[in-house]
Amino acid sequence: MRFGIGQPVTRKEDVRFLTGRARYVADLDLARQSYAVFVFAPHAHARIRNVDKSAAEQAPGVFAVLTGADWAAAGLGTLDPEVMPEDMGGPKGFRTKRPPLAQDRVRYVGERVAVVIAASEPQARDAAELIAIDYEVLPAVISAADAVRLGAPPVHDGAADNTSFTMRLGNAEAVEAAFARADHITRLALHNNRLTAVTMEPRGCIADYDSGTRRYTLYTSTQNVHGVRQVLAHQILHVPESRIRVVARDVGGGFGMKSNVYPEEAILVWAARRVGRPVKWIPSRSEALLGDYDGRDQTITMAELALDREGRFLALRWTGMHNVGAYIEGAGVVPIIFSLKLASTVYDIPAVSVTSRLVITNTAPTVPYRGSGRPEAVYLMERLVDQAAREMHIDSAELRRKNLIRAESLPYQTCTGWNYDTGNYAEALAKCQALADWDGYAARRAHSEAAGKYRGRGITCYIDNTGIFNERMELRFDPSGELTIVAGTLSHGQGHETSYAQMVADWLGVLEDKIHLAQADTDEVAIGRGTYASRSMMIGGSALRAAADEVIERGKRFAAHFMEADAADIAFADGAFTIAGTDRSMPIEQVAQMSFIPVGLPSELGVGLQGVGAFSSDVPTFPNGCHICEVELDPETGAVELNRYTVVDDIGTVINPLLAKGQIQGGVAQGAGQALSENVIYDRDSGQLLTGTLMDYGIPRADTLPRITVDFSPVPSPTNPLGAKGVGEGGTVASTPTVMNAILDVLAPLGVTGIPMPATPERLWRALRQHSQS
Repeated sequence: MRFGIGQPVTRKEDVRFLTGRARYVADLDLARQSYAVFVFAPHAHARIRNVDKSAAEQAPGVFAVLTGADWAAAGLGTLDPEVMPEDMGGPKGFRTKRPPLAQDRVRYVGERVAVVIAASEPQARDAAELIAIDYEVLPAVISAADAVRLGAPPVHDGAADNTSFTMRLGNAEAVEAAFARADHITRLALHNNRLTAVTMEPRGCIADYDSGTRRYTLYTSTQNVHGVRQVLAHQILHVPESRIRVVARDVGGGFGMKSNVYPEEAILVWAARRVGRPVKWIPSRSEALLGDYDGRDQTITMAELALDREGRFLALRWTGMHNVGAYIEGAGVVPIIFSLKLASTVYDIPAVSVTSRLVITNTAPTVPYRGSGRPEAVYLMERLVDQAAREMHIDSAELRRKNLIRAESLPYQTCTGWNYDTGNYAEALAKCQALADWDGYAARRAHSEAAGKYRGRGITCYIDNTGIFNERMELRFDPSGELTIVAGTLSHGQGHETSYAQMVADWLGVLEDKIHLAQADTDEVAIGRGTYASRSMMIGGSALRAAADEVIERGKRFAAHFMEADAADIAFADGAFTIAGTDRSMPIEQVAQMSFIPVGLPSELGVGLQGVGAFSSDVPTFPNGCHICEVELDPETGAVELNRYTVVDDIGTVINPLLAKGQIQGGVAQGAGQALSENVIYDRDSGQLLTGTLMDYGIPRADTLPRITVDFSPVPSPTNPLGAKGVGEGGTVASTPTVMNAILDVLAPLGVTGIPMPATPERLWRALRQHSQS
């Protein structure tokens, strides 16, 4: 099999992972290392009256016990939002400022209150038990709905109605006119449940400080080493970025949750300098569930879709709230913005008016989580479309087909400000129906009924905006002729070591076993934005193309010198430089090796063959597609089996179909998990986390999922030289409504028109029983 773009080659990095040779933070140890254990707030809202750490400080092996008072005395900074709508011309909002160790008040269960640094982790845990903290418990608000009620206790002084900001997009007047002439109006109120990432590798970090060079080094599990360095330098330590090195070795998953700077990272770099030795922190899974930032938690108080008598969409409007938790962390405002901007999804809706408010509560912060606002928009829209189809007695696929944006209408300007690039949404729908054997469904349903089970089918048409910021990539040959890709992106499960090598092998003709990847080290990578928002192939790949072009141009000049020709007469193809019109040529590896010779090179050529490329995402790409799911429901137990699942995606140019399918299948698993079992639950009165172990938080398992059939319907994007669109989030964006629509397809004929997520067996069993008794 040829190793290049478009080939379904297996991942180069998997040998390392499958043989236990990966290196995660927990695998790293430094000389004279100490260990950190954190004390978490046990109350959702409380005033800290006093912290008595004297007994802990005297415990065996303890080097330091640090609190918020110590942090303040050291003059260190706070964790603030990276961006707010007002920074982009939007409404002004309340900005939270979070000290990594709580001062005066705690605002959610799990907020960090103190840290013990000791010679061993058991000693640190024992000492942490000796810290006596006197709290004055205060009233707390857990849900967004409770937080905005009149008289609700404030989470932060100065945040009126516990609201940071309210954002509106669209044209309210046009919507009012469209609803006035509508023949049918479909209405829904929905809640998009709170989730947590449960990455295979929990967060963790090791910090060190070199007093001789006055440099900090942080090894951490993150999606963005340069972002961590920037925040630590400018917000926390107030030192130049050159004095901080941030390194990520292998990273076991992120899903957006690891895109932010966490309190532990800020605290450990400070603690390492304070105790004069490296400090390591690795959480237990329960500590991770308590301390990680969550995702979703959107409430739609009312959504309405106006249609004419033929089923044409006339207008969309909805009002909602996003629960951002106790603090706006990092890019915490992004989900609410994207949920508004993508409101109309793939449909040609002439009038749209959507409003949402960012609500502060006494819960863990929420941040972008795989999809980041797009799953919320698509879930709401697809639930509305299915409900309208039932109410108007129109086939659900036909109603979608009738209202999809036509291929000839692209590029398409939405009422909320997006400009869709390319796609053929109707073709993806038709292809997915054929692949799912749409016409054979009736026979499968009859077979299920004969076995005493109900069968339902769900369908979703989706779109996703992907790719943000600019990126820089380097290509460096070494004196042996081997090539290293120095990436500003950060692979944490995506397979960049393979997909980038496929690109470079195509462009430069270098053998795949001579191509290597360097990433995630701020001392080695000049600058990078990391990996999130499905940006790596589109933006990183385009920057890599620019770097390859520079290698070719510089290589022509080297080859011209070595072959005593004019650079203008040098051509490059199939991995070799050739003098045009002759048979004289040099392989690129030979040119690279000779570019390092110590004498005989003109100064203007420099030393070594290398190239640097950059690419800026002025506009996003819009991958899209269709998902179809069939489920079986056991009426005796309420158990749901995902029986068939089919995906057709337009991700533009497909770099590696095997890896792309894996990304989509993983996304489907996470989206199905939200629909069926996952739910972060806080007690409404006490604010205690009730899903703090994997006995309580229902992640999907291998037997949750059927075989997921994936195919592509690519329409290249003109926004980047590769024609690529993002692939990392689409599976999650579309799968949640697909599964829920299939379940509701079962329930609706039985009189059950709504079920909250997750649709657990108990909820479904109770809904069926209540219907049968009514």
